[in-house]
Formats: sequence, structure tokens, C-alpha cells
Amino acid sequence: MAAQLLDNFNRVTNYLRISVTDRCNLRCKYCMPTIPEFISHTNIIRYEELFTIIDVAQSLGIHKVRLTGGEPFARKGFIDFAQEIKKRWEFIDLRITTNATLLDKEQIFLLKDIGLNTINISLDTLREDVFQFLTGEDSFKKVRENIDFFIEAGIHVKINAVAMKGVNDEDLPAFIELAKTHPIELRFIEFMPIGDNNWQPEKIWTCKEILSNISELCELEAIEQTSATAGPAKLYQIVDGMGKIGLISPLSAHFCDLCNRLRITSTGMLRSCLFSDTETSLMDALHAEDPNEAIKNIFLETLQNKPLGYKLLQDKKKNAVCQKRMSAIGG
Repeated sequence: MAAQLLDNFNRVTNYLRISVTDRCNLRCKYCMPTIPEFISHTNIIRYEELFTIIDVAQSLGIHKVRLTGGEPFARKGFIDFAQEIKKRWEFIDLRITTNATLLDKEQIFLLKDIGLNTINISLDTLREDVFQFLTGEDSFKKVRENIDFFIEAGIHVKINAVAMKGVNDEDLPAFIELAKTHPIELRFIEFMPIGDNNWQPEKIWTCKEILSNISELCELEAIEQTSATAGPAKLYQIVDGMGKIGLISPLSAHFCDLCNRLRITSTGMLRSCLFSDTETSLMDALHAEDPNEAIKNIFLETLQNKPLGYKLLQDKKKNAVCQKRMSAIGG
């Protein structure tokens, strides 16, 4: 491994999030419009180009790669792509974020066989009618079934729920019961103003409020995390329960000082911060005389201009912090 990648605030970068597609079979209200305009297939970065980027990234010290969308399993050949990553770079900690609606049991066990140890599943409610209202699809039973299959396969499950007052706050008792009885990590993420997602301040259910609400349902014990293991979530073990609770607070208590990631969009744009629209194209670099060196230089230059996202959030008014919808950036 090469020396650590440091940005202009001396933060170590070792995590790369890659959006393989902006397409999704769901129409979550906070993520994309009912009739979205998808990027043309001809403008989506090819898997072979992503292999080149990952090769450069790992040589610079990236050891964790997350594949996202849109919905990554909506892209043809995605499982083969994930399998090839683990073949080429066995040491890479490969993660996937999915809505878990396009998978079956056989595919889930195949993911375990290729070396996937953790899956993040986006699930904002445990009520079938609310799920259909939020996503536009009647797929809740499929997601719930697949959660059990992932656990059976020995893949660690993290459930990501966007916390919204008046939308899914009533689900809290059912979510806590699920985490009590299953070895999962249930993570609540504050509702963020990203793109045209109908964000409203009154819908913010802060992590402080969530923690207070949870304390009425069960006893929690804080999990101490080291700088090496710390992520954006503050973790708690449910006392006398199987699962953990994670609280992610980009609005009420930022974690920018711990940010260790870069993002690549499905069109091959390198993005240093979720809350900034500043992006740099990697596509020309991929076709340069020495693509590896060209990509490396873009990574290093991007890190030297990486902002503190919470300052961008503080500057927001009525408009979203960034103009792109979440599915185009990579959730």
C-alpha cells in the first residue's frame, strides 16, 4: 500500500463510493421525481473504466469500496462486476448499498461466496402501505424476506432509514423490535436537502430526538469506536438485544472532521463532498497517454480542494445544498 491519502484538512481518505448507475426501479419521494430523466447508457461509465480507477485508488491507499446507484442491481452484469473486483483486489473491503428488491436467495448466497461481508439496505418503513407510498412499488415483503436471506448467508446487514417526522417516526417501535431480535445494525439518517427532494425543515427528526425516543423503548449502551473504525454513525448496542443502533447526523451534529471518502458518479465524475456540486471528470484521464498517472493527479488535486460540508449546509437557505438528485450522485 502507498502512503496515506491526506486532504487539505489533514483527513485520511481510504474510502471510495462508486455509483454504477443512476437508474432505479423504485421512485422514493425524497430521492427522485416520479418521472425521472435518466442518463443515457452511452454516458454511463463502463465497468472496465471503473477497474482502471479502482486500481489507481487502491495504489493510493483506498481499501474500502462501496458500490451504489441508483439501484446497482438494476445494471446488467453488476454481480459479475463485483465478483471481478474481489478477484483482482482480494484485500479490498467491498460493500454494496441496495434497496434489496431485485435479488433472490441464490444471488444473495452468491454474493457471500464472492467475498461480500456487509450489505446496506435502504428501508425507511416496516409498514407495507407506507413503503408503497414512499417508493411507488409494492415490494416490502420482498425486501423483508431478503433481509432474512442475507442474515442466513452470514452477510452483516445494515438497514438505512431516512428519518422523517410525520412519515416514519411511527415505525420506531417496530424498527427497535426488529433490531432487538435480529443481528443487524439499524441506522437512522437525518433527512438532508439534496436535489429537488421536497425537503422541509419541519420534517427533520434529529438524532438527539431519535435517541430520546428510543430510550423510552429500550436500553442502549454506547459503543466506543477508535479512529480506525469510526464512521459517520454513532453506535449503540441494544442491551439484552441482538442488534445495534446507528445515528447519522449530517444536519444537527456534523462529522466532517472524520470524513474519509471520495465519490464517483455514474458518469465518471469525481466528487469530494456530498454537499458540494464541484466535480471533476475522470473520462479524459481514462484516455490519456498515461491514464493511471492522469487519474492519480485528479485524485490528489481533488483532495486539496475538499471542503467542509457542514459549512455548505450552514449557508443553505430554502434551496437544496446541491442541485443533483441523490440517485445521480450515488446514495
